[in-house]
Amino acid sequence: MKTYHAPSQCPVCGEPMQVTKLRCPSCLTELSGQFAPCRFCALPEKHLQFVEVFLRCRGSIKEVERALGVSYPTVKNMLDAALEALHLDEKPELRESRKKEERSEILSRLSGGDMSVDAALEALKSLKGDK
Repeated sequence: MKTYHAPSQCPVCGEPMQVTKLRCPSCLTELSGQFAPCRFCALPEKHLQFVEVFLRCRGSIKEVERALGVSYPTVKNMLDAALEALHLDEKPELRESRKKEERSEILSRLSGGDMSVDAALEALKSLKGDK
């Protein structure tokens, strides 16, 4: 039997949907009320797929690049978009620390031959454009 994801937004007005009923498929017990939806269940499919690949690659951006066939800046942008969709944006003071770590990672990959000069320049440029 094919299962479908419940919509997270109302198809009529666009407001968030509410989970109000749960049912056990084994014993048919039903529970009604207002339940908090799963944070990941509300993600758009493209972000959910990215998170699954990211987890399968154990958070290695290099592995995600290979798995998806995209560049470092693209993976970084996809990660930022998924974090924003999950409302896990970081505080400004942490963002600057993360940027420094990412700059260091890019330069390390460049010096190790794991990244081309053009890709490194593109990645550094995208970091500079971050807010």
